[in-house]
Amino acid sequence: MPLYAATMFAAGLGIPVLAALNAALGRHLEAPMVAGVVLFSVALLTAVLVAATTAPQGLAKITTAPVHLFLAGVLIAFYVLSITYIAPRFGVGNAVFFVLIGQMVSATIIDHFGLFGAVSTPLSLTRAAGLVFMAIGLFLTQRSSLQFQ
Repeated sequence: MPLYAATMFAAGLGIPVLAALNAALGRHLEAPMVAGVVLFSVALLTAVLVAATTAPQGLAKITTAPVHLFLAGVLIAFYVLSITYIAPRFGVGNAVFFVLIGQMVSATIIDHFGLFGAVSTPLSLTRAAGLVFMAIGLFLTQRSSLQFQ
């Protein structure tokens, strides 16, 4: 479990870095959507190399996967393209703040109902309070820079 937690912590550290780097690339190219294409091209190459060396049998089963499972690709594209466009205009911290709030809501629903084969973790009063405190903490870290017009 500590390895899982450390790995996900590292992934979490990478999300704002990804947002900032890709937003900067989008500004440099003067085309945020092209920056998204570059990011996905590098990510695809990396993922294919890792998959080919660690799980080639999985690649052979792609055509048998239920079509709805490929929606994950659409969702990551939406995330990357939207944050690449919005972060330079709204701030990386503000953009990631709303991403985190959305992740907390979505993860809670998925866990509560055990959606998509996830382990079911019912929403208790204690868990709900923890989520509210996390949301308040996130808001407090960004409150001075949140400006809605």
